[in-house]
Amino acid sequence: MTQPTDIRRVRGGGTSEHLHTALQLAASGVPPLPLRAGKLPFGNCPSCANNACGGRPNMKTPGPCTCPAPCHGWAAATTDPCVLNSRTWVRAWREAAAVAYHPGGAGLTVVDLDNAAAIAWARETLPATRTVPTTRGEHWIYRGTMASSNAVRPGVDIKSLMQYARWLGNGIGVTAPLPAVVRTLAVKEPSPARRAPQTLTAPLRASEGECRHRTPTYLDHGIAMAVQRITDARSAIHATVYRTFLAVLSTHGRCDCLTDAHVARLFAAAQAKGESARHCTDAWTNALTRLGL
Repeated sequence: MTQPTDIRRVRGGGTSEHLHTALQLAASGVPPLPLRAGKLPFGNCPSCANNACGGRPNMKTPGPCTCPAPCHGWAAATTDPCVLNSRTWVRAWREAAAVAYHPGGAGLTVVDLDNAAAIAWARETLPATRTVPTTRGEHWIYRGTMASSNAVRPGVDIKSLMQYARWLGNGIGVTAPLPAVVRTLAVKEPSPARRAPQTLTAPLRASEGECRHRTPTYLDHGIAMAVQRITDARSAIHATVYRTFLAVLSTHGRCDCLTDAHVARLFAAAQAKGESARHCTDAWTNALTRLGL
């Protein structure tokens, strides 16, 4: 890793070990963030301190933050040394219990194995890759991104897009490409009554086809309801946007009826609630992946 040259002296004396680690990660293209005790992220600005912005109680999901940039949760992870070394983050680094990182932002997926049984399953099922020991198990790290998902099987979580993982060192082994067997873990089996999935090759581009099982009026009404659902949200904005995108795609995502105009209405509603364009794209991509589109 490239050695950073500017490490701010943190009030209270000495160079912060966690800040030093974070700057090393950032220099290598891995976006870090500080963690409080209990593996919880900070609210790294006055407006979001003590969860004042309305996110979930554990701060893992930001609320409708109106800061210039998302300042907590996985969205706070950054490779910008000026942000990591800024006055805004001084208190966080001084009080940090650990360093985390955003795997998806580094182009990675972490398969989090929580116990011996999960590790045994991985050794029998997954291709070998870089492995990092954890307190209770192991992190198996693959090259590639996907939707994050908890409890995909007993003792197994997937951490990639819109999620963070604790930094526990480089581990051992060579990072392998993300295998299909890991992607499959996060995809729920379709209902037997559902039609066979069709590939949505250009979900953000206007389609010429018509919805074969719904009328245009039904689609317009559905988009209007989806926009209203996002607009009416008062908390858990990230989660509401994702669930709304998921609902729209599960009804119309396989019918080539969604156009740029429909998607733009959904994104505009989400951004009006404080979501960034990047967060909207991530949520849309995660919904597509969850549905196997």
